[in-house]
Amino acid sequence: MRILRAVSGAALLLCAAVLVSDAQSPETKPSLTLNQFFSAVEIGPVRISPDGRSVAIQTTSADWAKSIFRKDIWLYREPGTTGGGLIPLTQSEGDSDPQWSPDGRWIAFLSMREERPAGAGSPQAPAHVPQVYAIRVDGGEAIRLTGGSEAVHTFAWSADSRYIFYAERTPWTKQQQDAYKQEWHDTVQYRESERGDVIRRVEVPNAPFALPGGAQGTSGAEVTRTPYRVDQMAASPDGRWLALVTEPPSLRIDDLKAYGIYLVSLPASAPRALVRKQAIPENIRWSPDNRRLFFAVEMGSVEGHYEDVQPRAYSVSVPDGVITRWAARFGGAVNAYAVTTTGGLVAAGRIGTQVQIYSQNRPEAAFRMEKGWPGTYQQVSTASHSSRVAFVFSTLQQPTEVYLADNLQALNQARRITSFNESFTRFALPRGRPFRWNADDGTSIEGMLLYPPRKFGRQHLPMLTFIHGGPEDADGDHFEADWYQWAALAATQGWLVFEPNYRGSTGYGDRFVLQIVPDIVSRPGKDILEGIDELVRQGIADPRTLAVGGYSYGGYMTDWLITQTTRFKAAVTGAGAIENAANWGNDDMSYDDAYMLAGNPWQAETNYNREAALWQMNKVTTPTHLVAGGSDIRVYVGEDYLLERALQALGVPHTLLVFPGEGHGLNHNPWHGRIKVREELKWLGKYGLGK
Repeated sequence: MRILRAVSGAALLLCAAVLVSDAQSPETKPSLTLNQFFSAVEIGPVRISPDGRSVAIQTTSADWAKSIFRKDIWLYREPGTTGGGLIPLTQSEGDSDPQWSPDGRWIAFLSMREERPAGAGSPQAPAHVPQVYAIRVDGGEAIRLTGGSEAVHTFAWSADSRYIFYAERTPWTKQQQDAYKQEWHDTVQYRESERGDVIRRVEVPNAPFALPGGAQGTSGAEVTRTPYRVDQMAASPDGRWLALVTEPPSLRIDDLKAYGIYLVSLPASAPRALVRKQAIPENIRWSPDNRRLFFAVEMGSVEGHYEDVQPRAYSVSVPDGVITRWAARFGGAVNAYAVTTTGGLVAAGRIGTQVQIYSQNRPEAAFRMEKGWPGTYQQVSTASHSSRVAFVFSTLQQPTEVYLADNLQALNQARRITSFNESFTRFALPRGRPFRWNADDGTSIEGMLLYPPRKFGRQHLPMLTFIHGGPEDADGDHFEADWYQWAALAATQGWLVFEPNYRGSTGYGDRFVLQIVPDIVSRPGKDILEGIDELVRQGIADPRTLAVGGYSYGGYMTDWLITQTTRFKAAVTGAGAIENAANWGNDDMSYDDAYMLAGNPWQAETNYNREAALWQMNKVTTPTHLVAGGSDIRVYVGEDYLLERALQALGVPHTLLVFPGEGHGLNHNPWHGRIKVREELKWLGKYGLGK
């Protein structure tokens, strides 16, 4: 049930420090086009160097000619230094996850490139298998450090910058592979064939080299093994410990036994459990004094039984395992965080439609909001030997870019160091504002209104209710332009876009989030319909031209809402379930599904049926456009076929697009997302506006 997490929103540019290259007024700027919209560059992760003078930045952008999303790494150096400014560090199209060495001399990263490393007899990397590369910051070519037959899925630097620790699935020998093929041929053993990870260590050389193992391509020395998959690693600053975050080899969340944080005593030992709770830990960071390991939780609970409260931050003392919650009195969601040079916490915290930077020196101290710009802060990164901080910032009218501040007290004097999305400032972008209403039970609900360019504050506008996924997410003051969040383009087409932060959204307290259980569509559905009623009552929305849409949980809600009312003239939905039993069985997050519906299907049959659109499809009259990823297992593509079959039987106008090779996120071929949005806008125009 849980889906893509993304934020969106609107606000005017309020800071003079931001550079804008185009002085045109909004009244004379041209409208945003489909082509321009899909030229947006996704930014992240962003990682500042230990001395705070450089920043490594990963970008993802569409390569239309090759029908791929290319991933590149950029390096920003402070002006006045050698090679100052922003330069491309890699250009192989498949480079990701840049990580600085503790001494600041190297950047290591994962790469899908296929090339022969330096050194006679060195093997060629297997095709399409990520391996670890490293490049010196002062110049030179990237060198490949790993060369096994299995993909490397995570790595970490040693404290002395001499080694890279990396995790890969435990490889089979040729004899094991041959024996398996002889017995099973192409049969898939659904669980029995799963394998855990081996963690190895490879030395980072001072000169070009041949891979350890020569022509065999074997990798570094073995450190330890685990029956689970390693999602993340981090070495302690004193070099004593290697911390591991584990998950199931299958990546299916059907129980919690594989999730935890483990410690490995270096140079090699068996992993020892440090954190094993009814939660899924992630994003580990060491404190500078080696005494605490920070981590975040977005799913589950550290304090007791499993429940999906808002994202939280914790630290666990090493090695005794005492867990402490940070920002415990904060009412919002604690999103991306970093650790300060003194062992404190810096985090992007969401309250309502704003995401600001907060800091806390120690767990019992105040979680204080720093003075910054109204909008949304993301990708917070702190330097280990400097007060500087790098971050990503945006508003709806201020496109996403990377900024560098001298310290937390100087956020509103931060320098913009990239211009990846500056071209968007030449177009008339929508303005927006928060909107509040009261639900039938008296609960105050908030959302965002995005107005068409040059129509801010107008009345009687055609309105698209655009529902975010999650459900634990929220819309707000944020710029985004992609196949998932295309509210800005819809507004450019003349729609007033209503983005409701219904029950289950973050930024409004844990109780607000939990009120969705087990009424996973009926309760938020009422919130959304009551918001539409209020917008119509106030004369803001034209009741004759109402439409609705969303993807994943937003699609789930859209499918439900068209069974509850006939007032929508058009609907666009993607990757949304219309029943809950088969979706529970196919979903890779079935444990969370069962939590949301208060039990497995045989334990909560009433909830599974009551919260399913399928049993009320006879009420649907809304022309509906559907999209799905052909390989989606988060929301099985069969749910979309089921909805299409129902609409066909009912004689309701509809169409279904299935994108081959795509999972839940359409991140395989950029043309798929472009076609998706193009056709959704056409559908809204045809049935919603009568064009």
